[in-house]
Amino acid sequence: MGRWSVLLLEAGGDEIPLTDVPLAVPYVIGTDYNWGYTTEPQDGSCLGFEGARCPWPKGKAVGGTSVINFMVYTRGFPRDYDLWEEAGHHGWGFESVLPYFKKYEDVRVPSLRESPFYSRGGYLRVERPKWRSPLAVAFLEAGRALGYPAGDGEGLTAPGFSYVLATTKRGARYSAAKAFLRPVTRRKNLSVAKRARVTKILIDPETLRAYGVEFVKHRRYRVVKALKEVILSAGAINSPQLLMLSGVGPRRHLEELGIPVLRDSPVGENLQDHLSMAGLVFFVNESVAVTGRTLLNPRYLVDYLVDGGGPLALPGGAEAVAFLESGTWDAGRHPDVELVFGPGGLTSGGGTTFRRAVSRLRPKSRGFIRLKSKNPFRWPLIYSNSFDHPDDLRIMVGAIRMAIRIASTDPYRRYNSSLLTTPFPMCRHHEFGTDEYWGCTCRVLTTNLNHQAGTCAMGSVLDSELRVQGVAGLRVVDASAIPVLPASHTNAVVYMMAEKAADMIKSYWLPYANSSFN
Repeated sequence: MGRWSVLLLEAGGDEIPLTDVPLAVPYVIGTDYNWGYTTEPQDGSCLGFEGARCPWPKGKAVGGTSVINFMVYTRGFPRDYDLWEEAGHHGWGFESVLPYFKKYEDVRVPSLRESPFYSRGGYLRVERPKWRSPLAVAFLEAGRALGYPAGDGEGLTAPGFSYVLATTKRGARYSAAKAFLRPVTRRKNLSVAKRARVTKILIDPETLRAYGVEFVKHRRYRVVKALKEVILSAGAINSPQLLMLSGVGPRRHLEELGIPVLRDSPVGENLQDHLSMAGLVFFVNESVAVTGRTLLNPRYLVDYLVDGGGPLALPGGAEAVAFLESGTWDAGRHPDVELVFGPGGLTSGGGTTFRRAVSRLRPKSRGFIRLKSKNPFRWPLIYSNSFDHPDDLRIMVGAIRMAIRIASTDPYRRYNSSLLTTPFPMCRHHEFGTDEYWGCTCRVLTTNLNHQAGTCAMGSVLDSELRVQGVAGLRVVDASAIPVLPASHTNAVVYMMAEKAADMIKSYWLPYANSSFN
């Protein structure tokens, strides 16, 4: 296998010290490490943003979005993957995917050391932040007071309440580049080209076989050819864009843009994301330490530099999470709501606020992506269709009420926890606290977990081995291949898919290892 050569083309560059600081995520997102995508204006969401366009950050760096994400590590629930298998995606059930999660993990959490569902020794470090605010402790105590399990549990992800796990190493971001690429950079059969932007996949129009890619580096167009396969890992926005630019996509759309159609395929459809609303802010009677000034606090900076401690090591400011199932509001075996606790708020409050993000984990709304033109340097058009399905809004409103209920339990009363009741300007025509008001806030302050997926899904665009149907020598290995979003942050899920894809690729090509076709 050492004779198999690999060329990695990356549109961005390397990480910098700022990208390593977990609490600095909001600042990193404002840099060139983010592609800077925004959604197209729609009537039912993002109404409080400029032009009714929601920002959709996507990483532009060696390591992709793992360089700018919030680093929260979850893997979903067994039912997520069993549903994939039941839908016809052979080999993607829980029992099949669990070994691939464990293959790459290096989980350094004492309470999980003996768990059969986690492992140590893999490439990716997973740990728990050392610093903890008293309000995070109250969050888990509130869960227990309401009868939910709290703490680490068995399975892929613990239902109920738990402190966050993060893809960090000694408190610093541990990206895909650090975990998987750096250990193998000295291999002679691996080449990495940075700031090399792929503009097209080269596909023979007669044989429908991918044989290379076109890319731009130093303002010059270049072509590289592949003897075996082209593997597209550009994410849920760029992967469908590149396929459509290359002639694989909805026939009518490509013909409208004058792109020769090589394969009529539902590329760009089935766009999914975990919808959220991060506007729940609560006042308390003591400082919780994390404000906009925390990054500049010398004491916290020393804590972080010495041993990876202090609030700077919080992944995007998140301390704890809760996974619940709506309807009965129990922990359930297949949660569809996530609550994220963070010791800070929309207001600075001198450190006397905390925030709670509410997320819809198994959305029914579906969006789509289209090309703006056949110019590869024009951003694609992103139609999120957030809250297009009424169940998504209904469940979000119920989750908001659950979050408010949690903040009113005895563990929070000792801090005189009180909800910020200043209404959002665009929702003042509704009575504060009603279902109509909270539904309005979801449509106005629409956020998401940036877990976009599904635009080159298995079962429609791809087969179960992630090969583009109807085109030989071409696979897609990223979140766009996910058929239905699991109840999970997607980073760990994509790593699992990549490990499984690597085995698929090796299994296919090993019989040819000693042949002339090498």
